[in-house]
Amino acid sequence: MYYTSTDLNQHPSIMSKLSHLHATTQAKLPQITRIAVALFDQDSDIVRTFIYSGKPSPLNHYQANLSQCLSLQEVARSREARIVQDLSIYRDSRHEHAIKIYEAGYRSSYTLPLLSGNTLLGFIFFNGDDEQVFDKRCVEHLDLIGNLLALMVINELSEVITLASTMKTAIDVTHFRDPETAGHLSRMAHYSRLIAQRVADERGLSDHFIEHIFMFAPLHDIGKITVPDEILFKRGPLTPDERTEMQKHCESGRDLIDKLLCNYRLSNLDHTQMLRNIVLCHHEAMDGSGYPAGLVGEAVPIEARIVAVADVFDALTSERPYKAAWTNSDAFAELARLAGNKLDADCVAALHDALPEVLRIQATFGSTEF
Repeated sequence: MYYTSTDLNQHPSIMSKLSHLHATTQAKLPQITRIAVALFDQDSDIVRTFIYSGKPSPLNHYQANLSQCLSLQEVARSREARIVQDLSIYRDSRHEHAIKIYEAGYRSSYTLPLLSGNTLLGFIFFNGDDEQVFDKRCVEHLDLIGNLLALMVINELSEVITLASTMKTAIDVTHFRDPETAGHLSRMAHYSRLIAQRVADERGLSDHFIEHIFMFAPLHDIGKITVPDEILFKRGPLTPDERTEMQKHCESGRDLIDKLLCNYRLSNLDHTQMLRNIVLCHHEAMDGSGYPAGLVGEAVPIEARIVAVADVFDALTSERPYKAAWTNSDAFAELARLAGNKLDADCVAALHDALPEVLRIQATFGSTEF
């Protein structure tokens, strides 16, 4: 069975491409009841769910340290596939992911490392509801599917990285005197993902959506490259005219995003509207007192509300030329004061509930480049 780029290009998102790929695979191999991709973040040692096709996923919004997943560690080390013909060997596992996969009814698995060159980007999983389904013929076919799926994922990630790198370069060139940019972008991106994971079930957010919030969050202030340095780096309070000029960065950023998407032919990139919303609306407030449009409550896109909480928290807990860093306790108290009127209360609670992860992010990305 052959898969052409024309077939896949009829499906606009990587999620729909995966669903089509799975359906076509099942026409030949009906025993393959689940295909899933998890991404690996080497800096934090975290493997996290990304996209899947099959029964309702038993591992929505899930992440784990690779160092605690011995079987995946071996796949990562050897760069070779792993076949488990009988998942009952993990029935008494202490790991949540193994337990949930077994409880969901899957009884066999085939795992491939997702590689770009020699860099491990994640893992591709194929599952069957029965034991002993991965015979030689099946595996040979799934290797082809795995290679195609890897190319799809790498292409999507590469497009996002191209966009992010272009904008980061613009920031570096224009505002090279700002020493806090890299650390701030790293931390607030990871905070954004923490928040998104914890509000995902209530808000109906997929892991694919969450991953794009993480990737796009660092671009929230891209419009500041249009703000004059005498305003952007002013140590004292801004005058009313200067504040008005500063606030233009949201709309300027949205316009810049649109130009770059067009220039780099990335307009078909998944979740481009999310990116626009983050850039344009991250200074909107729940009570309508924000800018640029004075949106109220649920009219503020959820991705912008998530990024706003992450941005404010990191700004409070970071040292600046004009202020000392607040303690986490004081920063959370301030977020609680702002919750409901300025910031989304659910997003504030989600970050507070993730304090152990917040501490790990602060320790990991204190001075690490994003």
